[in-house]
Amino acid sequence: MTTILVTGSAGFIGFHVAMALVEAGHTVVGIDNFNPYYAPELKCAREEILRGWSHYRPLEIDLVDKESVERCFRDHAPEIVCHLAAQPGVRYSLRNPYAYQKSNLEGFVNLIEQARLATVKRFVYASSSSVYGGNTKMPYSEDDAVNTPISLYAATKRANELMAYTYTHLWGLQTVGLRFFTVYGPWGRPDMAYWSFLEAMVHQETIKIFNYGKNRRDFTYIDDVVSGVAAALTVGSLDAYEIINLGNHNPEELMDFVETLEKLAGLRAVKEMVPAQPGDVTATYADIDKARRKLGFSPKTPLQEGLKQFVSWFQDHCELTDAVRRFRLSSTS
Repeated sequence: MTTILVTGSAGFIGFHVAMALVEAGHTVVGIDNFNPYYAPELKCAREEILRGWSHYRPLEIDLVDKESVERCFRDHAPEIVCHLAAQPGVRYSLRNPYAYQKSNLEGFVNLIEQARLATVKRFVYASSSSVYGGNTKMPYSEDDAVNTPISLYAATKRANELMAYTYTHLWGLQTVGLRFFTVYGPWGRPDMAYWSFLEAMVHQETIKIFNYGKNRRDFTYIDDVVSGVAAALTVGSLDAYEIINLGNHNPEELMDFVETLEKLAGLRAVKEMVPAQPGDVTATYADIDKARRKLGFSPKTPLQEGLKQFVSWFQDHCELTDAVRRFRLSSTS
């Protein structure tokens, strides 16, 4: 089996990808810096599950630390890199731009340079649907122009794609950028709407419905995304430089999303309709023809089933979700 380096392995997508890889028999070298963007307890709980596998190698490393990244490649000799670590969040980038400069730009360069020097077989990395910016053509295709990002987060993700292209052009490093579309599910991210809305409902708090509920999102269930990432790491016949959408190809109205969440949780949301936030896009909608052709990607999880799985997980992990809530409240007080 293959030794695969997964960055952001204690993060939401990284955890699920690392789990799938160790279950398939691969050796996974997992990197995370456990930063406090959201409650570290959640990351630690994910990491504890991964540590139960003998062929999982955990490393607490910040990718900005160039020497530590070099040591990782020297000590573990990964054959493939799956780069999922990043500073996420559109709205947070309005308040703390330097976190994105460090993690998403400097960290990316440190990692891809070591991958180049180690002549890894393939460098797969997370991009984002946010690179499509204010595009109004739907669905979003990989061939669309992406020169007008409307948040710093989106700009850093587009910069990653351009840097990857340069490394492919100059050094022949095979790079695969995956544009994720609103990934959700168990063990998810507390800053995402599906988590924060459910938490607010449980505690009878008001949720803000941005853009007066007119936003649409291509919600993509985590298991479907993991299948696409795993294929991107292993399938043959990919070009030297690839950009591929991973979405559900089915945008949902935000108000339908909230109503589904209410029904599944047996709760009513207290709603406040507010204007759109700076940096937010009105709709996301993935053209996944390329993913189907090249990765055999076929999302199977409708929103109701995916949210059902998340609500069940949330209700079964009250101690952990309470810890996340305490962290959130202490961070905003």
